[in-house]
Amino acid sequence: MPLFVYVLSLAVFAQGTSEFMLSGLVPGIAHDMSVSVGAAASLTSAYAIGMIVGAPAMAALSARWPRRRALAGFLAAFVVVHVIGAVTTNFPVLFGTRIVAAIVNAGFLAVAMSVATALAVPAKKARATATLLSGVTLSCVAGVPAGAMLGEWSGWRSAFWAVAALCLPALALVFRSAPAGAARHHDVSIRQETRELRSRPVQLALTLAALVNGATFATFAYLAVIATYVTHLPGDAVPGLLAAFGIGAFIGVTTAGRTGDGRLRRGLVLALCALPAGWAVLAVTSAHTTALFIVAIIQGGLSFGVGSTLVSRVMHVASRAPSLSGSFATVALNAGAFVGPLLAGVATETTDDYRRAVWVSAVMAATAVVIIVASGPRAAHGHVREAR
Repeated sequence: MPLFVYVLSLAVFAQGTSEFMLSGLVPGIAHDMSVSVGAAASLTSAYAIGMIVGAPAMAALSARWPRRRALAGFLAAFVVVHVIGAVTTNFPVLFGTRIVAAIVNAGFLAVAMSVATALAVPAKKARATATLLSGVTLSCVAGVPAGAMLGEWSGWRSAFWAVAALCLPALALVFRSAPAGAARHHDVSIRQETRELRSRPVQLALTLAALVNGATFATFAYLAVIATYVTHLPGDAVPGLLAAFGIGAFIGVTTAGRTGDGRLRRGLVLALCALPAGWAVLAVTSAHTTALFIVAIIQGGLSFGVGSTLVSRVMHVASRAPSLSGSFATVALNAGAFVGPLLAGVATETTDDYRRAVWVSAVMAATAVVIIVASGPRAAHGHVREAR
């Protein structure tokens, strides 16, 4: 695996920490900025929307840029907006920095995925994607709990400073080691690449990725609440539960990177079919501490393993969209991450039973299974026509 892929993963780790750490910083931001908890929580939605909008726009904008300039520019902008967010006393400014951070994060991730797959030999392209996305799972294991603790000890602003500092080594290495040339497929127009969205295999892969990620984050967003109000664990046990889920996610991504190749093979289909059953088990057994931790690890592994393989699938079937395929996958993942918790919120709004969020995950994952079954055995085994 090229060393530069791990440099990109370091930057993705910092960006993933920034995206997910807000859940532990909302109370401090609300108090310090004199805004409601709901307003402070809206910073998470602002980030998701920025990712959805920013991915295709930034990928198209940077398609003709040298890869080094694109990666360094996006990462430098990410550092700057976090510094602004750390020092501002104005909530609208903070809200704006989250949107901008998400947009440049989306741009960086889209370019990084195309660079990572371009650097890897054909047999290791799926592993390169998984290595890159392991930065996100590691942020769940270490970055998010660390950000929450740092916010508790030193205030929420210190977490923003920490994210900016984490990006600096990656930024220096990007300047030193990133490919200097433009994308290899400069002869493919953006208009031609966007036509790939109408390809049935691409649409199928994007839909599955959105549903699986939506199921993942419908429960992940409520995992701390479930631990506190359903399992009745003390607050200091929550970081351990989040870390357990993240450890499973890291194992899942690592395994998928070594066994997946971007095709919908039997192992992926079986793992996808196991997801709704696993969420149902979690909903039924979440009142028991041991079961909660064990199933959280398993579901973290299945969810992120299947999710990362579906990202590889998008890159595989959208091979005629080398500049935009990463942005297609980014939009799908973040659309799921936005819709999943939203549906979970609707399901739990009228009751104190937060296990309904897990049932939302089960329904979304089951929908993905129905779609893959309805698509027929040719799609399930990867024999569909890969591109038009």
